[in-house]
Amino acid sequence: MSDLTNPFLIVQGQLHRAVENLGFPEDVYEVFKEPFRITRVAVPVHMENGSIQTFIGFRAQHTDVTGPTKGGIRFHQDVSEDEVKGLSMWMTFKTAVMGLPYGGAKGGVICDPGTLTERELEELSRGYIRQLAPVMGPEIDIPAPDVNTNPKIMGWMLDEFDKVRGHHTPGFITGKPLVLGGSLGRDAATGRGVLFVVLRAMDRLGIDPKKATAAVQGFGNVGTHSARLLAEAGVKIVAVSDVRGSAYNPDGLDIPALLRYAQEHRTTKGFPGSREISNDDLFSLDVDVIVPAALENQIDGKRAELVKARIVAEAANGPTTPEGDELLAERGIFVIPDILCNAGGVTVSYFEWVQNTMGYYWPEDEVNDKLLRMMNDAFDTIYKMRNEHKVTMREAAYLVAVHRVAEAATARGWLSLDFQHQVPPAILRGAGD
Repeated sequence: MSDLTNPFLIVQGQLHRAVENLGFPEDVYEVFKEPFRITRVAVPVHMENGSIQTFIGFRAQHTDVTGPTKGGIRFHQDVSEDEVKGLSMWMTFKTAVMGLPYGGAKGGVICDPGTLTERELEELSRGYIRQLAPVMGPEIDIPAPDVNTNPKIMGWMLDEFDKVRGHHTPGFITGKPLVLGGSLGRDAATGRGVLFVVLRAMDRLGIDPKKATAAVQGFGNVGTHSARLLAEAGVKIVAVSDVRGSAYNPDGLDIPALLRYAQEHRTTKGFPGSREISNDDLFSLDVDVIVPAALENQIDGKRAELVKARIVAEAANGPTTPEGDELLAERGIFVIPDILCNAGGVTVSYFEWVQNTMGYYWPEDEVNDKLLRMMNDAFDTIYKMRNEHKVTMREAAYLVAVHRVAEAATARGWLSLDFQHQVPPAILRGAGD
C-alpha cells in the first residue's frame, strides 16, 4: 500500500485541511490525528485438516469524544493496521456528519473467508470477539457488519460476548438477526441511504430520476440494495460489476432478475442479455450516476479522467484517491462523499442500538422515514456549506464533521476553543442533530 492509497494517511490529510480551513489551531489536528486505541489480536483456529492456523486481527477505536465508538468488522485478506485506523477515523467523521452520539471505530481480520468452512469462520468470529471483549460493549465500542461479514456472523459475535459478560447484551452489536434484537430496515439501510442522497443531488442538479442512468461497481450488500432501490425509483441501471465479472446492457438491466442470477451463480458475469465490460469501461460509461460500492481507491487519477457521469455517489468507504478527487473536482463532477453517502448503515445501526436500549422496536416504515429525514438533513447542511464557502461536497462534509468533534472536545476540556467567536457558522449546527 503506497502513501497515495493509504487510508490512514488520506484521512489525516483530510482532517488537517479541514482544521486549517476552519481556522482552528493545530491542537485540534493533534487531538484527532490518531486513534486513541489500536488493539492487535492473534486468533488461533482449529482447521478442518487437523492443523491450527492463527489469524491476525485489529480493532481501532479513534475517539469517544461524542459517545461510544462505532464501526464495522471486515474479514478480508488485505486488512491492515493502517486500513482499520483510517477507516475508524472516517467513521468518526461519518457519525459527526449525521449528528449521531458516537465516535468512530473499525475492525478487521486478515483472512479469505471464502476459503474457510462455516465452522472455521464461526470459531474465528468468536475468538476475535472473545479477545476484544474487555474493550467493547454498548457503552464503549459497538461493532457491526462490514466487508465479508453479515447478520449470521454478528449473531455468533453477540453470543460470544454474552458468554463472556454472563448476560444478554443486545446493544453490544448492530446488524444482527431480527430475532436477536436486530432492526427492521438495517440490511438495506446503506443502500437506502445512497438512494436518498442521490435523489437529493438529482433534485439540486435538475436531473429527472425517471430519465437517468446509472452504473454500480460492487455487487455485495451495499451495491445490490443501491441498484435495486435506484431501479425502483425509475433510474435505469445499465451496468454492474463484482469481483468475478460484470453485466452491461445499454438498454438497462432487469435488476430483480439479475439479483436472482447473482445469488445462484455468485457473480453477475454471464447474465442473459448482457455483455461483460472492464471496471475501466464501467467508470467511463456515459451515465448520470456512478456508484462505487466496492473497496477503497477505485477512482484514481486515471479513472477520474474517464468518468463522464454527473454524479459520483461514494457507497464504499474511501473509493476515491486524493488525486482522483482533485481531478473530479476540476472537471465539475458532483461527488457525494462517502462519509455522507454511505452513512445510512450507521444511522440505522444507531436506531437499532436505541431500540435495544428501550426494548421497544419500530416498524420498518418508521425506520425508513427516520432515515430519510436524517439523510436529507445531513445532505442539506453539507450542500449549504458547499455553496456558502465555495468548496466541494467532501470539503464541506469535513468542515461540518471536524467542527462538531472539536466543539465536543472543547466541551470536555480537551481543547480550549472559543466557540462564541471562532468560526461558528449557524449551518454547522444544522439539522440532523
